[in-house]
Amino acid sequence: MSNPARTERHALCDALLELGPDAPTLCAGWTTRDLAAHLVVRETRPDAAGGILFARLAPHGDRVRDTVALTDWTELVDRVRSGPPRLSPMRIPAVDRLTNTLEFFVHLEDVRRARPDWAPRELSADLEDTLLGALERGARLMARRSPCGLTMTPRAKTPRKGFSFVAKKGHPVVDVSGPIGELVLFIYGRRTVARVELNGPDDAVAALEATRFGV
Repeated sequence: MSNPARTERHALCDALLELGPDAPTLCAGWTTRDLAAHLVVRETRPDAAGGILFARLAPHGDRVRDTVALTDWTELVDRVRSGPPRLSPMRIPAVDRLTNTLEFFVHLEDVRRARPDWAPRELSADLEDTLLGALERGARLMARRSPCGLTMTPRAKTPRKGFSFVAKKGHPVVDVSGPIGELVLFIYGRRTVARVELNGPDDAVAALEATRFGV
């Protein structure tokens, strides 16, 4: 069985080498160098990775990331490509798939879609299936700031007729529909580049458009 996490990791590293260390990304204020350093810290420095989720730990995480970012560019990308330390649980293929597929998919699109000439990729069925599982597990957390009820209706290569799920209970309800990858980008705060459709009352749609999603 293929591992979409590994495929996305290598595709991101290829894109980083192609674009160089100073290219823009969709992560506010980050260049490709900053993004690569973030990925290395996430997998190799648990003392600093906590700053990704907890604001009080962010200053330490920022300092560590800034230090890692000084690494020679090719070496830095090689560290991203080689992945976590040998004894890390994320070396286990099933854990890698669970924890890294979405991370590397989103950040690959952060790099791709920061360029003016980007176009959506054709995603494999395996990648779509893995992203859908991650979306269903994580949408409620990501949608916690939604000002209204929110449902999501994925369009997949192997669609389940009438399938949608609730990301947040409430009224009125806005439904967000689109390809699975686009829904992932929407709920992870990449609304400006996510090709999705929002259906619901106009005022609820407007409020949702103004909401900041993501971690």
